[in-house]
Amino acid sequence: MTQYTIIIEKAGDNFAAYAPDIPGCVAAADTVDETRELMQEALILHIEMLREMGEEIPIPKVQAAVVQVA
Repeated sequence: MTQYTIIIEKAGDNFAAYAPDIPGCVAAADTVDETRELMQEALILHIEMLREMGEEIPIPKVQAAVVQVA
């Protein structure tokens, strides 16, 4: 199983997500949890489409971390 980093941002009244390693794959929803679920589904479908088209599947390279600052 491959893991891709996704970024979830507050976007007005909802949340939006994207995967830096998979350009053009995005999702949006009312909650963070729903956005995460929709993004997972979007990634699965996007990768299936790339396979069907004979395109290369991007290798995950992006990592994210949270740091605390004073």
